[in-house]
Amino acid sequence: MKVIGVYTNDFHFFYEVVRLLKGKGEPFVSLGRDGAVPPTVGVVITTPMEKESIRFGKVVAIEEPDEAISTARCLLAGGTRYRTIIVGIDPGKSTGLAVFGEGKLLASETVGAPELVASTISRLLKCLDYSRSLARVGHGDPTKGNRIIRAIWSLFDEVELVDETGTSVGSREPDVAAAKRIAMTKGILLDEPPVVKPTPGEVRDIQRLSRIESQGSVTISASLAYSVAMGDLTLSQAISEQRRCEGG
Repeated sequence: MKVIGVYTNDFHFFYEVVRLLKGKGEPFVSLGRDGAVPPTVGVVITTPMEKESIRFGKVVAIEEPDEAISTARCLLAGGTRYRTIIVGIDPGKSTGLAVFGEGKLLASETVGAPELVASTISRLLKCLDYSRSLARVGHGDPTKGNRIIRAIWSLFDEVELVDETGTSVGSREPDVAAAKRIAMTKGILLDEPPVVKPTPGEVRDIQRLSRIESQGSVTISASLAYSVAMGDLTLSQAISEQRRCEGG
């Protein structure tokens, strides 16, 4: 079985990559300063600055360790033709992703903003060879979930909405753990992308978060909070706009 090789002189990057690899139970080897790659290695993780030092066919040079690992795992699995790729998605404050091929976990990742989910999934799917793709999205956060579904709609052959009740489990990566369970749970097939319509409660909660974010100095308007819920503004941008309107 081929494993991941790690090559870098950046101690912080090395520490984070190794910590995450061990946490995921992913076999790896640390490569020496000469960059020689043993035959047991199928893909090498390094930093963008050190990419040219590695003479190897499959090299992942991404600054974010979690992204680098999930991409490397997909590249390791890329030599197989899969009938169906299933991607489980757990929307929330952070979005958990889990990619499965024929029931085997190929990659997992935690993504911050819903707007980054589509590009992250696209990056992972490009590493894989498959006939059919299915996304299963948890229903627990309708507004963020609907934003994600609209963003990923063109990437998949089918999209299902899954009742994620009971998918949250104790884990060092709770969002990813929930995404794994969502991926393995059959949902309701969607005929078209859903409409994004934030609820009054969600708008009020974003206003509450704006007070926390600004240390009590600003409460953004309902219209700005609605724009945040829709993904048109970040919370920081909305706070800055509110201060501008107030002349602060």
